[in-house]
Amino acid sequence: MKRSTPVTRQLKILRITAWALTLALFGLSISFTFIIKSKEFSYEPTPMTPEILPFPVGVDPETKTITEHPNIEFYQEYLFANEYDSSKLSFLGRIQKRLLKENWYQNLASANTKVLVIYAGQRKEEVINDFGDILRWDARERSEFETLVLGEQTVLEEGLFFPGTYIVPSGATPAAVATILLERFNTNVSERYATEVSNQLPLQEALIVAALLEREAYTFEDMRIISGVIWNRLFIDMKLQLDATLQYARGSRSYEADWWPVPRPEDKYIDSPYNTYMYQGLPPAPIANPSATALLAALNPLETDCLFYFHDDYGKLQCSKDYGGHVSKLRAEYGQGQ
Repeated sequence: MKRSTPVTRQLKILRITAWALTLALFGLSISFTFIIKSKEFSYEPTPMTPEILPFPVGVDPETKTITEHPNIEFYQEYLFANEYDSSKLSFLGRIQKRLLKENWYQNLASANTKVLVIYAGQRKEEVINDFGDILRWDARERSEFETLVLGEQTVLEEGLFFPGTYIVPSGATPAAVATILLERFNTNVSERYATEVSNQLPLQEALIVAALLEREAYTFEDMRIISGVIWNRLFIDMKLQLDATLQYARGSRSYEADWWPVPRPEDKYIDSPYNTYMYQGLPPAPIANPSATALLAALNPLETDCLFYFHDDYGKLQCSKDYGGHVSKLRAEYGQGQ
């Protein structure tokens, strides 16, 4: 049996060290590239066409009918394909969300600008907190920003903070950022919300449904199916019974640690106008800030006979036309249901 000499052992150690350093440098380069790419990760809306296309509308609450528009996928893919929402962020998006508040990350591209991101489905408090932390606003400035965005209207406490990426100067004031936000909302929503659409479904109601979809659905197709379920329930005066509204009602309590807590059975008894298990009809206002994609789905539900739905462990939407079918699917999926 040969024994290694001190020189052999040293060479072996050097080779191992060299390989370790090589792997470490490779890992660092990959990580750095990943971070740079995440900085470039954009959620900007698709560039506008010269002619602003109005939102199509396929639901009529007055006649309680749904008429499917043949080109809805075109509207979503061509106009809003780059949108996303916070509950379905890609891995890269989740990394970016964590890094946005780090100065070194913000300074990668430019020390003179800041990247602000509103994730679809966020509450205004989440947006204000993120913006305030990144721009180093104090409590007065954060309050000023909220007041400027909401304006004199008192109906839409949520819904005006339009999701997307905003590049602003490092020292941007609340007034400057509020102006940019409202311009984005007007361009993507108000200017597209034609009078004939508003006459059929007021923007406030459409935003309420869109916010529900943003918190309840995973994909645009899911949004349209769940939109159909919501409108089906509204047409027959059935309670919506949506967990997202329980989350909003509970998360609005000052002592809750999370804006979107996991629903519990007892939450169904929270006395809040947003509790759709307790109160009939739509909540009084949006529960979050929805994307234009969700608004499109709210206006254009898929025609379905479903009244019940849930997502299985793989995120696939399961819907049923009656409660018996709903329970059967729950039992088949989880071994229980009621």
